Amino acid sequence: MVDPRIYEMFRDIGRDLFVSNLISSHGGNLSIRLGDRVIIKRRGAMLGNLKPHDLIETGLEKNDSGVALASTELLVHRTIYMNTPALAICHCHPRTAIAFSLSRDELVPIDNEASYLLKRVPVITEEFASGTPQMAHKVAEALKNYKIIMLRGHGSFAIGQTLDEAFHWSSTLEESCQIELAVKLINEPFIEYRKMSEAYNKF
Repeated sequence: MVDPRIYEMFRDIGRDLFVSNLISSHGGNLSIRLGDRVIIKRRGAMLGNLKPHDLIETGLEKNDSGVALASTELLVHRTIYMNTPALAICHCHPRTAIAFSLSRDELVPIDNEASYLLKRVPVITEEFASGTPQMAHKVAEALKNYKIIMLRGHGSFAIGQTLDEAFHWSSTLEESCQIELAVKLINEPFIEYRKMSEAYNKF
């Protein structure tokens, strides 16, 4: 049985992902690492309405939970944990960021907050973009140098020391993309306000 405090943390972040329109009813994933253990959302569970039995605890390197219900993205989460200092992962489907990922190799924020927090977000491509070893390796490699990345056409993977932190990067990215979309719709000349703005796509 997962500690009630851990369940409450998953429940609250999962609800926030849903009400922020960062996932559909059954989309996305959350996990945390506790030493050589991983706690992750159950396959098919609704992140916006998690129940205690929707969390699965298993080993970092192999499945010893006795159940086959862990998320289909478990391999990706394990690979990230074994290759980065992450203790928490938030995988979601931010709609505007996904739309931009279909035509860009990186997302470079134009707003102040995301420019400061994220600098730039790489977009990686994997033909079979759900739970494959190839995808797991590419995502983990990219997250060695970034706190959040986009998988083209699929969604974002953010890491942190807590779920709160990983959620922060996820919501910041989508807000930034929504701001850029609004700027494009307004269609007026952009007035640069940042010092050294030309360096933002070089971080």
